[in-house]
Amino acid sequence: MNKTQLVAKISEKSGLTKKDANKVVDSFIETVEEALVDGEKVVLVGFGTFEVKTRKARSGRNPRTGEVINVAEKSIPVFKAGKAIKDKVNA
Repeated sequence: MNKTQLVAKISEKSGLTKKDANKVVDSFIETVEEALVDGEKVVLVGFGTFEVKTRKARSGRNPRTGEVINVAEKSIPVFKAGKAIKDKVNA
């Protein structure tokens, strides 16, 4: 499902216009992004958790040349699904 399909489904289920549903989706994404940038966790009970984790610096290998390269430490956003959604997917 892509964003357009998600907006259409939300519009259909909520009775909002597609334009308003698109604003809701955009606002949700923007709010989650802002929270993650500020170092906050976003917890949606029953759905899951969005958070930022730090991936440590490490050495890697260039697959074409085999040359060893250093990969810098970086922060990555992660999503961990909650128990309720895991149970629905596995039912």
